[in-house]
Amino acid sequence: MKKLNRKTFFTIFLLISAFLIVGIVLYNVQNYKREYDNVERNLNKINRMMPEDRSDHIHKEFDNMIIMDYEVYTVYLNNNEIDKIVSHSNSTSDFNIDSIANQVLKSSKSTSIGNLYINKYSYNKMTNTIVIINTKNINSKLTKLLVISAILLVLLEVIIYFISKLITDWITKPAHDSFKKQKEFIADASHELKTPLSIIMASSDELSGTSNQKYIDNIKYESDRMNKLITNLLDLSKLENGINKQLYKNENISKIVNKICLTFESVAYEKSVGIDTDIEDDINYKCIKEDIEKLLSILIDNAVKHSYKDTNIKVIMHKKKNSINIEVINSGDAIKKEDEKKIFERFYRVDKSRNRSDNRYGLGLGLAIAKSIVINHNGSIEATSSSGKTVFKVVLK
Repeated sequence: MKKLNRKTFFTIFLLISAFLIVGIVLYNVQNYKREYDNVERNLNKINRMMPEDRSDHIHKEFDNMIIMDYEVYTVYLNNNEIDKIVSHSNSTSDFNIDSIANQVLKSSKSTSIGNLYINKYSYNKMTNTIVIINTKNINSKLTKLLVISAILLVLLEVIIYFISKLITDWITKPAHDSFKKQKEFIADASHELKTPLSIIMASSDELSGTSNQKYIDNIKYESDRMNKLITNLLDLSKLENGINKQLYKNENISKIVNKICLTFESVAYEKSVGIDTDIEDDINYKCIKEDIEKLLSILIDNAVKHSYKDTNIKVIMHKKKNSINIEVINSGDAIKKEDEKKIFERFYRVDKSRNRSDNRYGLGLGLAIAKSIVINHNGSIEATSSSGKTVFKVVLK
């Protein structure tokens, strides 16, 4: 359910965020284009209005023309040198038109508007005149709009985050309810089955030694399997409901792992399998001791069952900066790439042709329990197979 929640949340969050970002980008692009077009239009406007008649009164009339909203200058040239500079708007003291006019005069470009976020001026250079527009105010205006847009984006993203959570809870509520009822049913059914199963097992013990011993043995064998299955279902149900963090205690996890390895040595020996260890001493970790024992038991038991004869299982544990890495490695049939994640699902079997009554291949719950234990301890677990080796790697944060 956590995976479903995450996927739903990120889908909603990313979709809404994408529309928001596209909207803000388009708004800034439109404003930039409008300013760019205005600068270009004013440059061309001055060029078109430039009088061909060189008489004084015509030039004086042109020189006195005022351009609103933009700081525009006309630079008159004489023999490719500056003769006169005329302002068509209110001049600003920090805009050094003389220095800029000289820079433009030396430039090889006839027209330049450039990037309005960076460039401080734009110009249009003709034979005897240069039109220059001060774009500092445009720089400031566009930059301010960009900063406001960024702040607005951050604020809206926070709002979208909470909205996405609310929508996610609303969408996944039916699935949550269904999953909760399913877990409650499994737990309740398992509890209810415990009593009749105990009676069946006790009755089979009483009947031992009669002429129908083989049938009684079958009853005891299958009852034992059912008892393990019910126990595993109850354990899995409890683990999936989460664990109270107050139950976690600092434990010497190195001793726990060594103890489990020693416990399984006799079991491995019967299967003609050895157990080698490389366990760092005195690693302390806040955990539930019984759960870590169960985790290692499941992984080592799984490795023993699926190892080739006369091979060794390797159990490695080392502490890194912010994690404890545990690896259980065995030599056996490889797990297919497409099954490496699925094997941690409850009741999943790599070989579906196996008869479920064949106890050698387990009940299909061990690795699901292992995964739940790891998740409850803020860790991750994965399985990989290559070069005849299968590695189960646990990382505990």
